[in-house]
Amino acid sequence: MSDFAIEKLKPETSLCTLEVRGPVAYLTLTREDVYNALNVQLISEIISLLDWTKERSVGERGSLHDSSGASYLRVLVFSGAGKHFCAGADINMMRDAGAKSAEENRIDSERLDRLFNSLWAHPCFTIGKVQGVALGGGAGLIACLDHVIVEPKARIALSEGKLGILPAVIGPYVYRKVGSAEFRRLSMMAGRIGAEESLRIGLVNQLSESLEQVESSIIDEVLTTGPMAVSEAKKLTLEFDRWSDSDQALRNWTLDKTSEMRGSEEGQEGLASFLEKRPPNWKEE
Repeated sequence: MSDFAIEKLKPETSLCTLEVRGPVAYLTLTREDVYNALNVQLISEIISLLDWTKERSVGERGSLHDSSGASYLRVLVFSGAGKHFCAGADINMMRDAGAKSAEENRIDSERLDRLFNSLWAHPCFTIGKVQGVALGGGAGLIACLDHVIVEPKARIALSEGKLGILPAVIGPYVYRKVGSAEFRRLSMMAGRIGAEESLRIGLVNQLSESLEQVESSIIDEVLTTGPMAVSEAKKLTLEFDRWSDSDQALRNWTLDKTSEMRGSEEGQEGLASFLEKRPPNWKEE
């Protein structure tokens, strides 16, 4: 696999930004004037940044550094600028949908599906910081993240039902996050729930008045974990989600995977560092 220098060919964007600090990338939505509502341009820009960070992740490259010594990515922090995380679909995009053909609406839905799937399957550990509201597609973004921190006053909703439509594209991700009964309830009610209820049902992971402080502690924790182990853990989960063979076949597959990881370069380094009572080579000083 060819080498990718970490700073090369970064996509140009105007509705969101990407900042790279060592092994951590910060993707921020910047349409704060419309509460970071998702329009075609913003969705396309997010996808381009997710693709770029994926290609420059440790999980994808199998290495901690590029040819110049710069760190490949291990963590992706996703946030929205201003008062609100993401108010869902842009009203103009929703209005235009009514005048589009079924084929054109299908193309728009495919673009959204690519956004959510790219975030869900991203090889980095993904952290979300949520303030204000996260509605419709904003709630879908939350469901695709690995660890979500919310302010106590945040409000989240699968709000599509209020418009007479369904949270279908975001549905698989929310369903996996909260389970069948809660997904059904939230989809039918379509109303906003508070931060504490979101925490109770497992849609988010932490409440805090200081999103940055908690974000920093989570990043520190993730960076002590084997970077390939982080990426492979996500693949492991995806494998479990999609498993359709017998239980015995699954058990055999997990035995093979365990043997593979124990014999890997990272697995050997982790074991050696433990026995030698020293930090592993992926742990930053």
